Amino acid sequence: MKSRFLNNIIKKKSTSKFGRIIVITGARQTGKTTLARKCFPGFTYISIEDPITRGEYSRLTSGQWNMLYPNAILDEVQKQPDLIDSIKSVYDQYDKPKYILLGSSQILLLRKVKESLAGRCSIYDVYPLTLPEMLTERWEDSINKSFFQKFLETGHFNESELLPSINLHPDYPKIKHVFDHYMQYGGYPAIFDNSLTDEEKRDWLNNYIRTYLERDVRDLADFKNLEPFIRVQQTSSLLTGNLVNYSQLAREAGISSNTANRFLSYLEISYQAILLKPWYRNRLKRLNKSPKLHYLDPGIQKIIIKKQGMISGNEYESAIVSEMFKQIHYLQFKANLYHLRTVEGREIDFLIELEDAYIAIEIKMTNNIRTQDARHLKNLEEILDKPVLQSFVLSNDIHIKKLADKIWAIPAAMFLT
Repeated sequence: MKSRFLNNIIKKKSTSKFGRIIVITGARQTGKTTLARKCFPGFTYISIEDPITRGEYSRLTSGQWNMLYPNAILDEVQKQPDLIDSIKSVYDQYDKPKYILLGSSQILLLRKVKESLAGRCSIYDVYPLTLPEMLTERWEDSINKSFFQKFLETGHFNESELLPSINLHPDYPKIKHVFDHYMQYGGYPAIFDNSLTDEEKRDWLNNYIRTYLERDVRDLADFKNLEPFIRVQQTSSLLTGNLVNYSQLAREAGISSNTANRFLSYLEISYQAILLKPWYRNRLKRLNKSPKLHYLDPGIQKIIIKKQGMISGNEYESAIVSEMFKQIHYLQFKANLYHLRTVEGREIDFLIELEDAYIAIEIKMTNNIRTQDARHLKNLEEILDKPVLQSFVLSNDIHIKKLADKIWAIPAAMFLT
């Protein structure tokens, strides 16, 4: 069992006066239930999946909740939304009960949470495993923050301590193993298991997609026919790492542009995709203003299109962007995330806006980074409204190279572990 970044964060929050109700949401099979039960072993676990018993819980009064279940984990609570009103009532009348609410349907759960529990709860999202989490062996292990996370927190790194090659890292075999697994099968905890065959991992991912379509998507919208959504899912999987063109997606899927837009939003709010906002300022009219689509998990993206073997450059970019997205999220780091592209074709894959500076990142799948690969990173201040703190080129090149002032090429596997 892998350790999780949210472990200590959630336990610490639960000891504060604002931690009496904690909401944990995220895609299915990302480890929400395990996280809650490990963090709060003394809490009563209540599953709301059973349609017979869920009604019985709804009939409990606030006093009965306080007496019978003063500390409880309610799993899949969005299946019975009126239970959230019950928890609110307990919270308002008694000062000791604590509740952990779990749900895999973000839109249904959070809509009710915001209506009933505003100001009363703390909300945390759980994503598939990050690379630093994959490197742990046990739940109790401390997680070593990645090079990327440490740089975000401090704003600097010691150039003299950089190894010339990732091959010289003492943990390189383990780093390579988890990085290769992530690129091939993604980060879902259930399949990070060396005893599973490749076929068993693909079978699990296929079953996951079926469950997602049959349960989560039907929760999001009352579809009479899932086929149009499935076509959007398949088409968008092929377009990961690309700018979103709603008209093209609509044509490919045989639906309207508005429906394509809505279906992509479903993928985003059900934790399957990221729509990375474009950076622009109104005075700069020559910037492309389309979002960029990235599937959140490379294993899911590949299984949707039934792909095995080598990945494309766009798929590689999406996998790296998604990993950075998760690592930023678990740091609880406040930053705005963008991509940037001009009509002339100048492009920055990942732009992190800090309070007084930017961090710019280019992603290349190549095994041999050249100075030319950093050309879009040079003189960025001509476009941006704040200075660039540091720029990085991430790739499969095993060597660390200084390409220019404040521009470093670092192996993606080293940068993210």
